[in-house]
Amino acid sequence: MTSLPGTFAPDVIALPEQAQFEAFIDEHRRALNGYLDGLTEEQARRSLVPSRTTLLGLVKHAAFVEKVWFDEAVTCRSRAEIGIPPTPGDSFLLDDNDTIASIRQAHREACEASRRATAALGLDDLLRGHRSGPQPLRWVYLHVLRELAQHCGHAEILREQILSEQRG
Repeated sequence: MTSLPGTFAPDVIALPEQAQFEAFIDEHRRALNGYLDGLTEEQARRSLVPSRTTLLGLVKHAAFVEKVWFDEAVTCRSRAEIGIPPTPGDSFLLDDNDTIASIRQAHREACEASRRATAALGLDDLLRGHRSGPQPLRWVYLHVLRELAQHCGHAEILREQILSEQRG
């Protein structure tokens, strides 16, 4: 499992601001995906809180977040066109075909698509396709980083609970 932090200021401080944002976002993307390392399918699906939050569901939701902010917002395609749920809450729902391997792969592919979608953009470029209205890429990067950091915290706690059950 990848643990945080891995990127320190000296690693990225001399890089352009956009590269700094991307380094920290990538770090959190890898960490969230890494919380599934070594778990069984049952452990990844285990519900330990009243909400729909599971480790596998968190990674599935993170793929949704990537598509909302770096596909919908950039391309102006609808969520239906992209093939994602209409609401964030629905993005946590797991179906019978969702496995650790399939969700991890979908997440990695969504992250790669996000990098491609933003490669030619600058931090002040407006992304016009999101429901909340136009947002500069800088704001989107900050929002995605905040959301990924929050979900990494959730994932770390869920993983700790799952592994403690295994030891207990």
